[in-house]
Amino acid sequence: MTETTERANLGPPDTRLWEQIAKGDHAAFTELFERHAEAVWNYAYRLTASWSQAEDLLSATFLTAWRKRGDAQLVRDSALPWLYTVTANRARTEWRASRRALRLVAKLTPQDERDHADEVAARTDAQRRLAGVVAAIAKLPASEREIAQLCLLGDVSTADAAALLGIAESSVRARVSRTRARARLRDLTPEDNG
Repeated sequence: MTETTERANLGPPDTRLWEQIAKGDHAAFTELFERHAEAVWNYAYRLTASWSQAEDLLSATFLTAWRKRGDAQLVRDSALPWLYTVTANRARTEWRASRRALRLVAKLTPQDERDHADEVAARTDAQRRLAGVVAAIAKLPASEREIAQLCLLGDVSTADAAALLGIAESSVRARVSRTRARARLRDLTPEDNG
């Protein structure tokens, strides 16, 4: 199959869909959702280590996309970098809110009355390690955090991340390739104990 045939089978580029969505076209929005929902959900899961939170973030991201349909700028015919940025921002906001709620519950609930099943579920290795990485990324300076979320967690290309963030691609490449961001993540992430 030629590249032209493959593109025809994929449908119109995201920028064309986005133009139609800006005019209120629900079918174009459905096509955009079907095209990117799995990638956004996977990215949300990597950010949260929770299936249910990933579902909530997926819904919130596309609700935001619908609400901001006339305002957003897409990068290189793809809505995915913009959707990733919305997802990361929503995840960060929800993470802060949940941390405040957990601190309040911990203050109000005596230690011996806490649900043992919740404690066991919270200790699973995959979630612990992923949550540690997410927390480590959250501690990075804003410029490194955004690039780590886009390029390392979201698999966005350095060119797309540069266009989305409005900085030179060489700056993005330098921040990603330098061991600084990765070394800081390693330093901020707790060592494996077993």
